[in-house]
Amino acid sequence: MASLDSFKCRREMTVAGKTYTYFDLKEAEKNGLDGASKLPYTLKVLLENLLRFEDGRTVTKEDIEAIAAWTKTGKSSHEIAYRPARVLMQDFTGVPAVVDLAAMRDATTSLGGDPKSVNPLVPVDLVIDHSVMVDYFGHDDSFEKNVSREYERNGERYEFLKWGSSAFDNFRVVPPGTGICHQVNLENLAQTVWTKDEDGVTYAYPDTLVGTDSHTTMVNGLAVLGWGVGGIEAEAAMLGQPISMLIPEVVGFKLTGKLPEGATATDLVLTVVEMLRKKGVVGKFVEFFGAGIDTLSLEDAATIANMAPEYGATCGFFPVDNEALDYLRATGRDEDRVQLVEQYSKAQGMFRPERKDDPVYTDTLELDLATVVPSLAGPKRPQDRVALDVAADAFANVLKDEFKKADEAAKRVNVEGEDFSIGHGDVVIAAITSCTNTSNPSVMLGAGLVARNALKKGLKVKPWVKTSLAPGSQVVTDYLEKANLQDDLDALGFNLVGYGCTTCIGNSGPLPTPISKAIKDGDLVATSVLSGNRNFEGRVSPDVRANYLASPPLVVAYAIAGTMNINVATDPLGEDADGNPVYLKDIWPTSAEIADVVRSAVTPDMFAKRYADVFKGDALWQGIETSGGLTYDWPDSTYVANPPFFTGMTTEVTPPKDIDGARILGLFGNSITTDHISPAGSIKADSPAGLYLQDKGVEPREFNSYGARRGNHDVMMRGTFANIRIKNQMVPGVEGGVTKLQPSGEEMPIYDAAMKYAEADTPLVVFGGKEYGTGSSRDWAAKGTRLLGVKAVICESFERIHRSNLVGMGVVPLQFQNGESWVTLGLTGKETVSLKGIEGIKPRSTVTLEITFEDGSKKTTELLARIDTENELDYVNNGGILHYVLRQRAMA
Repeated sequence: MASLDSFKCRREMTVAGKTYTYFDLKEAEKNGLDGASKLPYTLKVLLENLLRFEDGRTVTKEDIEAIAAWTKTGKSSHEIAYRPARVLMQDFTGVPAVVDLAAMRDATTSLGGDPKSVNPLVPVDLVIDHSVMVDYFGHDDSFEKNVSREYERNGERYEFLKWGSSAFDNFRVVPPGTGICHQVNLENLAQTVWTKDEDGVTYAYPDTLVGTDSHTTMVNGLAVLGWGVGGIEAEAAMLGQPISMLIPEVVGFKLTGKLPEGATATDLVLTVVEMLRKKGVVGKFVEFFGAGIDTLSLEDAATIANMAPEYGATCGFFPVDNEALDYLRATGRDEDRVQLVEQYSKAQGMFRPERKDDPVYTDTLELDLATVVPSLAGPKRPQDRVALDVAADAFANVLKDEFKKADEAAKRVNVEGEDFSIGHGDVVIAAITSCTNTSNPSVMLGAGLVARNALKKGLKVKPWVKTSLAPGSQVVTDYLEKANLQDDLDALGFNLVGYGCTTCIGNSGPLPTPISKAIKDGDLVATSVLSGNRNFEGRVSPDVRANYLASPPLVVAYAIAGTMNINVATDPLGEDADGNPVYLKDIWPTSAEIADVVRSAVTPDMFAKRYADVFKGDALWQGIETSGGLTYDWPDSTYVANPPFFTGMTTEVTPPKDIDGARILGLFGNSITTDHISPAGSIKADSPAGLYLQDKGVEPREFNSYGARRGNHDVMMRGTFANIRIKNQMVPGVEGGVTKLQPSGEEMPIYDAAMKYAEADTPLVVFGGKEYGTGSSRDWAAKGTRLLGVKAVICESFERIHRSNLVGMGVVPLQFQNGESWVTLGLTGKETVSLKGIEGIKPRSTVTLEITFEDGSKKTTELLARIDTENELDYVNNGGILHYVLRQRAMA
């Protein structure tokens, strides 16, 4: 961590008898960094990062000064290079990253280097949590059966990940059946202040991370700055490369007052999501402040932080305070670490409420917690909050306005083989799921108390409801059992189904066949109620058209009610043994009752015991046999394959050359998302990927999903640009991943055309409109583009992360200027194009686009090269970030 230390702020502190070196923000301000003390807490974290990594090239004195100067306007257009302390991955996005590491080791060996040199340079934790599905539910053995089926489906992936956990340094795998990555991170992995021994010196600095899942922000509740990124950015970070980012705007969210009786942390976060979506915080940091924080638990803060992607922010940050220190102790962190967190945070002006004045913010908004009411969100967006007492009316309006079924609201369909019927609005899935809420003992134990009270009143879950309980960690099971509440949940059908994301990410499993058939036969608008963070259309289940987010206690209540058509707040949920009506208020516990159970049931020894052997795994994991040593012995697998990124690579750097006679693979309009470009969701049997799998002997019922097969490039490149809703304007009026092969004009899948062009050694380009690559930062949107043979993407504007990912894969992003576009230039896709100025390209230099039309006429125009920094130029010259790092390792 050699730093130029322009502001002379390298200092030492002693905590519990140990000496730590740190970069003192208060000293930096004394030595000329005016404004540092006024910064938001999040920007202090970024400032410390730049001070620590100042090298005169990736981080300059001017970069550091730009952060301090931010306080003058609350805005900045300055770009910085940020290096997080660690990386967190889940298994869907982690597999391709480990595949790339394994391929780099093979390539290093081929180049005459030492494969041992290829390792993550920062700690990486991968938690396997995305693969378990709710195939079995409502029985005592549901968990064991679901885990067994999970291993059957994913054995090839798990064997590969287990090999990686032993083959690579700085890389750990948390096995299946342990928990959700964000809850494991909050309860165990995060340290709030990180330390590293280097050259005989122990450095202390803020715990920071990036994660390959958008809800990485959950750990912001523990004052750990982290957010979700795509796989390429994560790989860059784990290989020690900086992440380029603009100094963000920071919106301050002031909390006052106290939650009223009956309102939960879930109700609060749905209110926060609604407010921030209306405010508009996309791409911004959000930082919470105000006296209202003192009334919240750390888990409440984590619930709010978790939902940052839903309110659109990069992060939702809570500073270090006494509650954070108490939580670290309560979850079994080492006492010396807790003391370090306290002393370091206070020394840096990062401890709340040590500051006398509120930080400077770009903008602020305020919420009185006393105004929060019980709520749901739906039917398809987390920001569409609906107060509980009007939820039934709101659903009636949805049925009328969106689904045009007002005239059949009372329709019922008999369920084959059963003595009941179902209708519009009936709840067919009630899932206690997701790290958002299962990390919070107050709502989990609250759900258990609702179940206990309901049973005492003789209430039951409706027979058409698929119930499930999927905690984010094994500790939840411990405290539910200690409180004697798991038996009550079991009695209502909320048996443990797995420790993973399950219904929240769409792994709800199939509905019972008779239920599914009745829904389809009757064209019913069935509903789900889940304690998750996303309820997008089609996400939860293909049979369910309206999905509502709710607290775990309300999930239990709606399972009992069985429908969205009654006012759960005021109508009876059912009757007791004497035929008397039972209302929600009759079974809802008081805040004091919940708090008493939390105090008695949740103990530090639970965390210490469960996390003592967190990387060990169960008997199934321990029974997996791995092949290979330092390098992987690649099997014939349709899940994991050695990618061709390094085929033919040498130690010599061969910068890209000008492109002549390229063909156009696609002409796309505005706001093409990474979901359009990247393979996602189910694999169609007649798609290039589906045909490939069948050719390999895989039956369509065993296709799994693109997400599960991210480690196989043959599947993923066939799914690139194959989204069923993408519109290639070369084929007007047609939806789906098709193009026209030139010069014949033959219409075919984009993948097939790309392979024919590759056979003819024809380079390819793609044209787009404004905001190309918006949406989630999906690594395969860039990887697939590269593997299809695309040399450059030419657009009116790029989404920031996708542009960076293209650079990371060696694809040149070029931008039209002066209002030009492929439309104004009159392109149809029949043209050939040449790009002059690629050879010898510099950051933000100009490149000449020469278009040759079908009739032989030509046009030229100047494009802006969106290679924005010297670091990015290194990546492009090397053919991508992986190639750049590989050459460094091979020649070290």
